[in-house]
Amino acid sequence: MAASRPSRSVSARDISIGCERLDGAGSWDTLEWTKIEPVTRSVSHANFEFLLEAERVLDEGHGVVLVNTDEAGTLFVTNFRLLFLVVKIQSTSRNANKSSSRRLLQIIGKDMRIIVFCFRPRTKQRRAIFDALSRCTKPERIWDLYAFTCGPSKFCNLSPKVRLLNEYFRLLGKGFHHASMRMIEDGSFTMSNDSWRISDINFNYSLCQSYPFALLVPKSVSDDEIIQASNFRARSRVPAVSWCNPETGAVLARSSQPLVGIMNTRSTADEKLVAALCAQLSDEKDSRRKLYIADARPRKNALANGAMGGGSESSSNYFQSEIVFFGIDNIHAMRESFARFRDYLDTHGAASSDGMSSFLRHGGWTWGGGNLSSMSASVSTLGDSGWLIHVQSVLAGSAWIAARVALESAAVLVHCSDGWDRTSQLVSLANLMLDPYYRTFTGFQALVEKDWLAFGHPFSDRVGMPSISGSSFELSRNASSTGSFSSSPLRQSSGSSQASNSSHAQNNYSPIFLQWVDCVSQLLRIYPFAFEFSSNFLVDFLDCVLSCRFGNFLCNSEKERQICGVDESCGCLWAYLADMRSSEGRSHAHYNLFYDTLKHNGPLLPPAAALAPTLWPQFHLRWACPFESQAGELEAECRNMAIKFSELQKAKEVAEMKAKEYLAAMEILNVDLQNEKQVSSSAINLAKRASKENAAIQRAVQSLGCRVNFTNSSDSTVDVESSLMETSQRFSLPRRESEYTMEHNDRSDLSVSITVVADDVVPSSSPLGQVCETLCPLRTQGRGCQWPDAACAQLGSQFVGLKANFDAFDRLSIYDRYFKSE
Repeated sequence: MAASRPSRSVSARDISIGCERLDGAGSWDTLEWTKIEPVTRSVSHANFEFLLEAERVLDEGHGVVLVNTDEAGTLFVTNFRLLFLVVKIQSTSRNANKSSSRRLLQIIGKDMRIIVFCFRPRTKQRRAIFDALSRCTKPERIWDLYAFTCGPSKFCNLSPKVRLLNEYFRLLGKGFHHASMRMIEDGSFTMSNDSWRISDINFNYSLCQSYPFALLVPKSVSDDEIIQASNFRARSRVPAVSWCNPETGAVLARSSQPLVGIMNTRSTADEKLVAALCAQLSDEKDSRRKLYIADARPRKNALANGAMGGGSESSSNYFQSEIVFFGIDNIHAMRESFARFRDYLDTHGAASSDGMSSFLRHGGWTWGGGNLSSMSASVSTLGDSGWLIHVQSVLAGSAWIAARVALESAAVLVHCSDGWDRTSQLVSLANLMLDPYYRTFTGFQALVEKDWLAFGHPFSDRVGMPSISGSSFELSRNASSTGSFSSSPLRQSSGSSQASNSSHAQNNYSPIFLQWVDCVSQLLRIYPFAFEFSSNFLVDFLDCVLSCRFGNFLCNSEKERQICGVDESCGCLWAYLADMRSSEGRSHAHYNLFYDTLKHNGPLLPPAAALAPTLWPQFHLRWACPFESQAGELEAECRNMAIKFSELQKAKEVAEMKAKEYLAAMEILNVDLQNEKQVSSSAINLAKRASKENAAIQRAVQSLGCRVNFTNSSDSTVDVESSLMETSQRFSLPRRESEYTMEHNDRSDLSVSITVVADDVVPSSSPLGQVCETLCPLRTQGRGCQWPDAACAQLGSQFVGLKANFDAFDRLSIYDRYFKSE
């Protein structure tokens, strides 16, 4: 079997058979379309090497045609995805199959993909595939999902509670503290600074089932007052701090709508809690910061909710406050807009699910001055979908919030109806603009886990996955711990509300989180230097969220994930993505090549003119317009250049290391050479010194009336000649070992031939005779020495001593200063 091509995850929402639709096929997992290179024979699925751990084939169909690409092959349904094995067959047989009565199966994925398969008639394969998909997309229990089947594998998940506390510590300016499970168990995580504190009032989720176990609240408000204030907020989602500026004291908080109703009910505890968000700007009295209450809903929707017990705040009840409505539509409008947007891309893309090119549709417009009305109509259809308008609304609202916090150091409280959809979008996107930390990999993870997972965005309902609420276990609220409640449905707990509505119901599905990631991609396009991660990372991140392969985004709240044991039983998405990046380091496609920490080290405050969203090619167009989706081609080219540069950099480092080694070796050789030069210089100095000593000896001997002859023979000889005896005496001096070193020889011998003439036969003209005549009183003029053995014995003994002690004389160190120069 040939190796599989790289694949993308896609999950099914709707499955169509002819005109019949399968409603509520809501799981976003279990569907990955993996095309395999063509093979010439059928292959048993038992030998599939590309099956993941614990993945098994549930059903298969042979002779299936993928209408999108007009390819025939075998379709496999596993407990995690769809696998399509392309088989080489004769084109005539495929054409014959297409010409006959076709049985179609349309699969609509939540990653913008629409897939259509064609089955042979009278084979019942379409029904078998349909039933297998239905079982996978609508499991009866959450534990039947593939995330629980495959287990954590090597992508183990650390406790999200620990990561949430570490983020709280960072916001409090206590980043040097590190959370641990022991700290959570003994309750020692309740730290504080001058303005804020970490409260454990919701440790057992008795205050609010959809909130995290720890809340960041004003330090001046007690836990009892928070409990009282929770009665005034929908689903007990009290105002809690999401982000704070440790320098200016500005704060961004979130909550659900107040339960004012048609009677405009007030709550003293709630008003005090909200007022506590407005800490003083300085030490001066009555210098409180401005309070903005940002209601994400249209004003008319907020008023309509008042008839059901909800509503919005009144600025007269909250000191120095201003109410602002953003006009963002609800989850139902977003769901319908996304469906229209997806249909538009399939219809007007380069290729579509019906196997036809969009260039041949709607009258066939031409480039050569023909009718372009169909193109104008397609652009109008894109605008009618409203998707980009909704994205712009979320971006504009988030930018307004970030500007108030950054420029005015104000306190902003954000809410919608329940405070877990539009509120999560606005608050997390504003945090992304305000804090550069959230624009890194680690910060982005902390942001998602804090404002989406910990604060209870109902992923199971919005993404269309089974929840623990749909089982026999019912999440109910302990009323005794929070006081009495009204019979209004807005005062009911999140668990009981979810239990009343099936998590697979179509009216609960909405691509809220996908829309938020779309907004992040728009910011990345506007500020390409501000983010450590790239658009490719966002695409892979979304695919992992929708694949249901990991447990991070299962269930509707932190409490539900704790009950299901998701952290221990399922793999971790973040660990998987980090493992992908570690394989290639900084050259991985998830890293943004243009990221500059110094260029945007503060808040991002885009002007209104810059908030004009466009299509996100890498995600929106990757199926309908695969060639046009390569908007990151320039980035890919830069990445290749960066990889080559990295390789050259490594080669440079290796060369520099070798150069350092060579330099070190040269330094050692230089030291050795210097030593050799010193030794040579010493030898030369010794030779010069010896030469001077020899010259001095020569002058000394000559001053005694001797003739000194130097030879290069091995021995030094001294000849003494006597005129009376007419004989010569030759004294052979033993060879002397030199104490110095010459330049080319370690030892050098000098031979000295010295001839001494007896003083009694020395002519009067000789220097010795002159000395004798001058000093000897017994020597008469014209006559020889009368006392050769007596009167001159003292002088003779000196010569005898010289002859006898020549070896001792030779060992003396004689310098020029002992003798006068010639």
